[in-house]
Amino acid sequence: MTVGLGGTILTSSDGITWTERTSGVSNFFNGITYGNGLFVTVGQLGIILTSPDGITWTERTSGTSEHHNGVTFGNGLFVTVSSKSTFKFPLTEVIILTSSDGISWTERTSGTYRHLHGITYGNGTFVTVGFSGTILTSSDGISWTERTSGTSNHLYGGVTYGNGLFVTVGGGTILTSSDGISWTARTSGTSNNLNGVTYSQ
Repeated sequence: MTVGLGGTILTSSDGITWTERTSGVSNFFNGITYGNGLFVTVGQLGIILTSPDGITWTERTSGTSEHHNGVTFGNGLFVTVSSKSTFKFPLTEVIILTSSDGISWTERTSGTYRHLHGITYGNGTFVTVGFSGTILTSSDGISWTERTSGTSNHLYGGVTYGNGLFVTVGGGTILTSSDGISWTARTSGTSNNLNGVTYSQ
C-alpha cells in the first residue's frame, strides 16, 4: 500500500497491479503503518484515517491541525509525530499522539519545538527524528527523552529499525544506534539530501 498527495491511496496484492481507493479527503498523506489488524495513515492538517482492509477508510478525530509526518505501531500502540502547520511566537512544542486502537488519540508532551519527521519502533523503544539533528526516544510512547545525535543536520529522511540497529538519514547524514540512545555518524559519501531509509531481511 502507498499513500501520497491529494488524498491518494493505492493498494496492491502483488506490488505489480495497483488500485486507487477512495480516501474521502484531499489532504496530503505523509505516513502509513499497520498494526493490530488496522491500517493507519496520517498527514496534512491533523488528518488521520483508519482501515481494516486498506479499501474502506474512516476519518478519525486527531484533535489537532498540525501536520502529521510519520506514524508507527509497536508494543500495542500507534504513535504519530508532527511539525507545526504555522510558525507562531512564542514557539510551542510539536505534538505527539498515541492510540491503542487507532480511533481515540491522546496528545503527549514531546519536549521539543523542532519538527519531527519520522518514527519507528524496535527493541522495546520508540525513536523519532527531526530538524536540527533532533532525536527523541520513549519506551512507552508517552514520556519522551531527547538524545544527543552529534549533528545539527535535519533528519528528514526518517528512521528505521532492523537487524538490531536503528538507522536515520537526512542532509548527507547517516547515523546508527543499537539502542536509540547513543548514535554514531557514518560516512554517506554524499552531501545530497537522503529522504528515506528501510530494512529488509
